[in-house]
Amino acid sequence: MQGDTNAKKLTIVQQAEETVQGFTELYCKFKQKILLNGGAMSTFINYGRQLGAISLYYNRLPTLLTNHEIDDYLYYLKQKSDLPSETTFKHTVFSLRYVFRMYGLEYNSIQLPVIKRVRQLPVVLSKVEIADMINKPRQLKHRVLIALLYGCGLRCSEVRNIKLTDLDFHRSMLHVRQGKGRKDRYVPLGNSLTIALKNFIDVYRPANWLFPIIKRRGVTEDFDRKFSQRGVQWAIHEAAKLCGIKKNINVHSLRHTFATHLLEDGVDIISIKELLGHVRLETTMIYLHVAQFDKKHKSSPIDNLEGVRINHGIQCKIDFFDA
Repeated sequence: MQGDTNAKKLTIVQQAEETVQGFTELYCKFKQKILLNGGAMSTFINYGRQLGAISLYYNRLPTLLTNHEIDDYLYYLKQKSDLPSETTFKHTVFSLRYVFRMYGLEYNSIQLPVIKRVRQLPVVLSKVEIADMINKPRQLKHRVLIALLYGCGLRCSEVRNIKLTDLDFHRSMLHVRQGKGRKDRYVPLGNSLTIALKNFIDVYRPANWLFPIIKRRGVTEDFDRKFSQRGVQWAIHEAAKLCGIKKNINVHSLRHTFATHLLEDGVDIISIKELLGHVRLETTMIYLHVAQFDKKHKSSPIDNLEGVRINHGIQCKIDFFDA
């Protein structure tokens, strides 16, 4: 029983390394190729996990599987997946393609499916909702965090990587270093964020990272570590709860809201592309579908119909959905 307990504590990758012959060598080579080609550590972790899963499923390396075995496994993932984005399925296909290329195998002959991108419109908050999310949290740290994510259109990794040296208060600019695609960019802080950040730094006295991990007694830890991704996500979800926001939002929703509000305020799409750090203009164009430019087009045609009485009889507690 003790052995079973220890086995359960192992990760998928660790289990594959212990049980599948040759997996450790493949995994190390895979890591080396990913990182040498400029891939992110998160990509390596996500892809590596799926390589471990398929190796455990067949107790063989993915490079030794037949076409039918790969098809069967992908079908199995499709059947069990209940995620809208089918993340596990996509990561499996992408990781297999990468490994096949790495070993010079013809992955096209294995008929890996083409992944169609699902184009969903982003969830966007109103200006009232954003103001509430900034104002409601009790901790100054969380208020400044949310204000930065929205006010500068930052990704989660970008806000976590801010150092004091990245803040230029004389020019009211933030230097975003090594964003997605390892690109640097500058974004304006504006007056409100500049004042808030100066106050935040006076109160918390961070030494290196703008958002270091803080001990409960309020003293920065001796080892200066940046705020965790989970901590940022928790702060956003808690703020949404405090505000009674029912929309399905996450950290990236503040970035979507930043871009949409800029469009609605008259900023041109090219400037927004640069502020967001997008490579392709087409990526930024999605915000044209959610921005509301002209207030006179906010009505529905039903507003112009005469004689419509939707609420007629509601005092009798009629349940229209029972009809």
